[in-house]
Amino acid sequence: MGRRFAAERRHDPYYRAAQREGLRSRAAYKLAYLNERFHLFRPGAQVLDLGAAPGGWSLVARDRVGPRGRVVAVDPRSIEPIEGVEIRHGRVGDPRLASALAAESFDLVLSDMSPRISGAYSTDHARSVALVRDAFRLARPILKPGGTFVAKVFDGDLVAELEGELGPSFERVRRTKPPASREPSSEIYLVATGYRPP
Repeated sequence: MGRRFAAERRHDPYYRAAQREGLRSRAAYKLAYLNERFHLFRPGAQVLDLGAAPGGWSLVARDRVGPRGRVVAVDPRSIEPIEGVEIRHGRVGDPRLASALAAESFDLVLSDMSPRISGAYSTDHARSVALVRDAFRLARPILKPGGTFVAKVFDGDLVAELEGELGPSFERVRRTKPPASREPSSEIYLVATGYRPP
């Protein structure tokens, strides 16, 4: 299985391009696509990147918001330092992280988190949805009015319910699958724009 994955990765055009361009992961192309389609970033914006390791999205965010912007990367795993990015160690769902961020405010909250894969799709789907809920629970008090929330989720029967939970807090919630997502992957992204605080 490991050898097959390594062989597939070597033939993956996004993986090869990421290697050539010095990006930390192929996931950078997913965020670049989301930005192109939904105009997520603006110069000077404040961005929170949840589940940031190894830092591919944080690099894209830093380059898009520019020197007047700010990017905070959060992950329980270690992240190699990134110039211009603040790295915080923490787990989404941990009250200590919420407390540490309570005085902050962000224009954009990103979550590319994935659950630990069990191999049972219904379980993995439910865990993925739970991660989005945790990310949004963290984002609610710190997302600025009009802000944007972007989260990866595994597609399945709970996604419509999740969209219904996000819907009242935003002007619009859309789902999309970037071309850089692997074809067999069930991952999609929810892009919620125009945040309306409670």
